[in-house]
Amino acid sequence: MDKTLERRIKEAPKLPRVYFDHAATTAPGQEVTKLLLSVLRDNYGNPSSFYKEGHQAARILEESRASIAGGLGVLPEEIFFTSCGTESDNWAIKGAARARQGRGRHLITSTIEHHAVLHTMEALEKEGFEVTYLEVDDQGLIDPRTVQAAIRPDTTLVSVMMANNEIGTLEPIDEIGAICRKANVIFHSDAVQALGALPVQPRDLNCDLMSFSGHKLYAPKGIGLLYKRKGLRIERLLDGGAQERRQRGGTENVAYAAAFAKAFELSLAGMESESKRQVGLRDRLIKAVIESVPHTKLNGHPDKRLPNNANFSFEFIEGESILLLLDSLGYACSSGSACTSASLDPSHVLLAIGMPAEIAHGSLRVTIGRETGEEEIDRFLVDIPLVIERLREMSPLYADYNKGKLKALIPPQGGMDVKMKGGYGLE
Repeated sequence: MDKTLERRIKEAPKLPRVYFDHAATTAPGQEVTKLLLSVLRDNYGNPSSFYKEGHQAARILEESRASIAGGLGVLPEEIFFTSCGTESDNWAIKGAARARQGRGRHLITSTIEHHAVLHTMEALEKEGFEVTYLEVDDQGLIDPRTVQAAIRPDTTLVSVMMANNEIGTLEPIDEIGAICRKANVIFHSDAVQALGALPVQPRDLNCDLMSFSGHKLYAPKGIGLLYKRKGLRIERLLDGGAQERRQRGGTENVAYAAAFAKAFELSLAGMESESKRQVGLRDRLIKAVIESVPHTKLNGHPDKRLPNNANFSFEFIEGESILLLLDSLGYACSSGSACTSASLDPSHVLLAIGMPAEIAHGSLRVTIGRETGEEEIDRFLVDIPLVIERLREMSPLYADYNKGKLKALIPPQGGMDVKMKGGYGLE
């Protein structure tokens, strides 16, 4: 196989595109799409209406709700449909904080949350709430003891994600939830990345509120969920009609709710075998990249991570350049969260785990999916060393390193020089 980058780029249009950004979104499956179109065409009635078409739509909506609730091990009346994960996060956090502000106005979250959580917390700070942002270790893990130590008499809500969307680290939310329950503090978790990849049972995880999004598990964009424990009162986010048991105004998106339920059903049916398969591909990818590309670091926990997630930092180059070259070779990858892809700032998650800004700029997230096979991994493992080598040839930082003017922050064999976390040091 010819390994020159130019020839690989020239041949790429003849090859199938390789989609490696399943953490950003997924393509709805054939069964999901078929059901979606069927409901859109044949069950277009407004579920709040009192005639046959409305009753049919309402039945589909409630069957979808019951199906999802069964998969989560909760009651149907604890499931509320939203437009997306961002709305679910906003509603859970703002709704719980405002409902309990008479008791206290102190909230707790982590520094590596999705911006849907962080920006919601910032908005509440403008309303007079106080937020404690918990630090994580260099693998992105939150120590439950820091949550315990941060809880005060006026703490009303803790929000910690189940799985990080950028580096894939899984958080000990069952332990954190148990701490919150003992302290009579509401616990919310953003589980958008986890649903469909891992077993998610809100009650077993000691969660009062959980947020989900359909397009991360092969349902269409535009549908999300909020799990709200029965008996828990939170304020409405959207005012309007009496939909969703008077908790969320707006005509229900029946077809998308049905598509979410079908996608969740399918993911549960094959989750154990598919997650195991993805772990095998992921681990093979990680091992080969670290071994074949010098000065490369795996970001996130090596074991406690999402089955499909691999996040790397490549020293001396920038992530945007990596993405552009990979795109020309036929790959769709990401340098971090899709919600911040227009930003030139380094990932807040990588900075939070102690990564110097210079290294954080050279990050690449590869997230595989159901259609990913050995062939796609093989192809990528040929191309990624060529891409990094070419970009380093163009990098003045790499030139200074080769001349002995700059010390590498990431050793040739990978890992991280902890003494160099503050940034580059000239010799």
